[in-house]
Amino acid sequence: MNMWTRSELKERGKAALHRNYWIVVLATLVVTALTGGTGNAAGNGSLQEGSNIAAGNGDAASSLIQTLFSFFGVAGDMIYKNLIGPMYNGMYVSFILILIITAFSVGLLFKIFVGNLFEVGGCRFYEENSEHKTRIALIVDGFLNGAYLRNVATIFCRDLYTVLWTLCLIIPGIVKSYEYKMIPYILAENPRISRKRAFEISKNMMDGEKWNAFVLDLSFIGWNLLSTITFGIVGVLYVNPYVNTTWAEFYKVMRENALETGNATREELIGLRKEADI
Repeated sequence: MNMWTRSELKERGKAALHRNYWIVVLATLVVTALTGGTGNAAGNGSLQEGSNIAAGNGDAASSLIQTLFSFFGVAGDMIYKNLIGPMYNGMYVSFILILIITAFSVGLLFKIFVGNLFEVGGCRFYEENSEHKTRIALIVDGFLNGAYLRNVATIFCRDLYTVLWTLCLIIPGIVKSYEYKMIPYILAENPRISRKRAFEISKNMMDGEKWNAFVLDLSFIGWNLLSTITFGIVGVLYVNPYVNTTWAEFYKVMRENALETGNATREELIGLRKEADI
């Protein structure tokens, strides 16, 4: 098996980034914008809170507002009863709730049917960029590889399983997220692979590597803090592209190990396709 160290992977990732710097930065910016922050495990809690608010003036939110105004004595009570109370009614809150649910639903559907496919295309882009300068057009490969619905279903199941495991306990959710880490890279390489095999191969690749992968992520914590201090500027121009190119190097090592140990065949992990194939 091929051994690896964090420093080696990060050096290779850095080299791949600098080889095609501005294209990698632009690709990362687009992929990050289209894949991040549209669905999470907090959704169910938000919907439950919304349903409570929609119950009307007697709900917890209304009572809390009334209590806050009561701190201002009689004047506060009068303001609430004559001004705030009449405005704060079930119809108004229901309208806001509908807007929130609609925005959440649209964002979630966008992530499932669009954003997740950019994640697959991004993995294809980073893997090819590891070998040579490549085109930013590869980030749309998830839409053009002839297996759109299969890819949508596989990535959706990955996200669903991760959320369900996270709802059980946080730690199992984190462990499973690393177990599924290689799935979009596998789809980028072989979009027609079955969902079951994609999960199996990713699981086998990450067997015994999840802790090392977690530590690899932790090794970027200094860069992430610098990104925060600079309001995300360093993240856009360096950290995010650097992290992604490094993870592409990680996948390449895991791929070769899977082939050597027989956990995957060369028919399943067919290698980089020619750009003309997209």
